This record gives sequence, structure tokens and C-alpha cells, in this order.
Amino acid sequence: MTVHKMLKTGQTIYHADTCRSLRAAAAHGQVTLKALARGGYPGQRLPPHVLPELRSVGLWNAAHPQTWGLDWHRNEGLELTYLARGNLSFAVDEVPHALRKGDLTLCRPWQIHRVGNPHVAASRLYWLILDVGVRRPQQAWRWPNWLVCSPTDQRRLTRLLCENNQSVWPAAPEMEVYFQRLGETITAPFDAHTATRLALHINELLVAILEMLQHRRTQPNLVPIEAQKRVELFLSQIRPQPGPNWNLSSMARQCHLGRSQFSHYCRELTNMTPRQFLEACRVSRGQRLLLQRPRLSITQVAQECGFASSQYFATVFRKHTSRSPRSWRKSSPSAKDRHPVPQSINFSAASKDLSARPR
Repeated sequence: MTVHKMLKTGQTIYHADTCRSLRAAAAHGQVTLKALARGGYPGQRLPPHVLPELRSVGLWNAAHPQTWGLDWHRNEGLELTYLARGNLSFAVDEVPHALRKGDLTLCRPWQIHRVGNPHVAASRLYWLILDVGVRRPQQAWRWPNWLVCSPTDQRRLTRLLCENNQSVWPAAPEMEVYFQRLGETITAPFDAHTATRLALHINELLVAILEMLQHRRTQPNLVPIEAQKRVELFLSQIRPQPGPNWNLSSMARQCHLGRSQFSHYCRELTNMTPRQFLEACRVSRGQRLLLQRPRLSITQVAQECGFASSQYFATVFRKHTSRSPRSWRKSSPSAKDRHPVPQSINFSAASKDLSARPR
């Protein structure tokens, strides 16, 4: 039995895409499908030891308009597609696009997207899904060890992909060549050199994408709104449990931003500096633990909330609540009403309207 991976965002669970409709269309001869894949993706099975981060690479050729499409989904990795022929309806993050021959799409693992509206037009589409170890924006990317890019180029490519908010690009001519070479490789019989050819062409393609993003970095369509969204999501996730290892440098690094950039967005979203934000979250958690877990000592509460000592915990706690931790704990349950424990930090008042960002 195939177990499909899942991503939970809030109360919504997204299953890794299985391309069920494409699989059915291929089985009925409506479309030609050639692919190498693992997991739930359609195609010839890749051996476990061959490029393990490669989830799927393939192409379809729809010689006429179809009666199927790929509904809203997320993938297990970075997805690149290239439209070699025809036209295609495509949407990402609920924004529609009309793909034309020569268009390249970039979809990060956390971006929901679909192909077809709702059906697929006559088209020839190449794709590549590469698992880089992330499912959410704030996670650290892990590129495969078979990439030949230098560590500096890998970090630069990671940053540019994270900051990019343009999902559809006109592909450079060499990108078509690299996708065609991938297509030739997966169409030929699998032999001892297939893995080498796949790795070579994927490396070529990623270098071309790095150059494309670098060339367009100064263009106005690369708006830093994605950076703000990463910071917003990151802050909301660490708020309930702000551990002891977080500081300005580690938080900025987790969001793939410089210290000053991260500080700017933190202030924009919370009206607090990163240090003030951490203090407020740690005190908020301390308030809850003092009342909910009475068997913990003040020192244990301080450690669980990320404070280096109970003395410092008491100092910061008093600054925020005008009371000592011991006094707070001894108070009656009605103290919650007089000194409410913050349950969330409202980002919406300070943040800009994300839905109004330029496309």
C-alpha cells in the first residue's frame, strides 16, 4: 500500500500530489506520459539509491484538449515546469496565469497551485520536482549532495527562490534545451548512465535559474512581500514555545534574512523589536505554566520559557506584569481576568495588506 505524505497547515491537511487525473488520462490513451518517479507520483519507479531527492521528472504530451486537470495541490519539493508547446491555464496561490510556449513556472513546496481551469489544453509540458527538505517557508533548505553548485551559489539560489514572488517566467533558450535533454533521458531505457545524465541536466537547469533570478533581482516584480510573509509565519509558530536558542541572529537566519531586515519586519508586524517580542512570548508562556503546572518550580518554569536564570525571569516577568512569578502563581483564578494571558499576537493591525501585493 502506498502511503502519501501530508502537510498540515492550521486545520487543513494537504496530501502530497499523486497526479491521479493525469495517471488516469494516460491509462486511457488520452495523453502520452513519460516520467521517472517515486512515492505517489506516476511513472517508472526510480531505484532507491538513485538521486533520492528527485521525486519526479517527466513530460506529458496532450495532442488535443483534455477533459481532466490537476486540481489544487502542493508538492513534496520545489517544482519547476516548462511549457514546450501549446498553452495552459495555471494558477498559484489563487492567482491565475495563462501559460504560453516558453514559459517556466517556479513553485515552492508550501505554495498551492493547479494546472487546468479546470481542463488541460493541448500542450507539451515538462516538470521536475526536487525535494529540498522543506515544507514551510521558515525551514532550512537542504540541497542534494549531487549538486555541483558551490555552497555560496546554493545559499544564493536558496535566498533568491525564497524571495521570489513571480511564479511564471519567460524561460531562457538554454532552459528549453535542458528540459529537452531531461525528456530524452527519461524516454530512453534506464541504464547505468541514466542517473549521471539526470544529475547533469538538473545541475545545468538550476544554474540557469540562478542566473535568471540574479539578472532580474533589481526588477520591480521582486517585491519583498514574501520576506514579510516568512517572518509573519515564523513568529506565529514560535510564539507558543519560544525556546532558549532563539535570538536575533538565529531568527533572521531561519527566515533567510539579514538581521536588519528581520528586525524591520518584526517591528512592522508586532510593533516590537525581536528581543521585545521574545520577552513578551516567554513571559506569556510563563504566565500559563505558573497556573497550569503548579508542581514546577519557578526555576523550572524559567528554563522551560527560555530564560537563563530564575532571577532574570523574575525581573522580566515583573516588568511585563508588575508582579513576581510567585505572586502570580499564588493569585486566585480570577487573576486571569485582571491580568489576561495573551493567547495570540495580532499581526493584522501592523502588517500591510498581503492580498494587494503586485503580481
